[in-house]
Amino acid sequence: MTAVHPFRAAVESGDIAAAIALLDDDVVFHSPVVYKPYVGRAAVAEILRAVVQVFEDFRYTREISTPGALDHALVFRARIGDRDLEGCDFIHQTADGRIAELTVMVRPLSATLALAESMKARLTQPSA
Repeated sequence: MTAVHPFRAAVESGDIAAAIALLDDDVVFHSPVVYKPYVGRAAVAEILRAVVQVFEDFRYTREISTPGALDHALVFRARIGDRDLEGCDFIHQTADGRIAELTVMVRPLSATLALAESMKARLTQPSA
């Protein structure tokens, strides 16, 4: 059996801290709903913590990569309310395995809009 990418393993086990630990300090995150990328572990960590609360029934369905490759694609399915979605996490990692770039694509448009609305609500809430 082929080993899964460490980011996938962390997300599937619900260990968001482990997923965040894989991020490079200067990681660049390309959101499916915002044009300008987010830069830095702290910014991306906040997004990851929020998205795990937004996605329901999240599961990876396919992993596309080659052993030793620096680029990986993790295909997933999830739900936001009554909207089913498909998406892909495109990961570019450094030679030492840190995630340098994470790009997320989501379809269909109705699910992308639901994601944007849900994430906006979570990321603009004042801290308790």
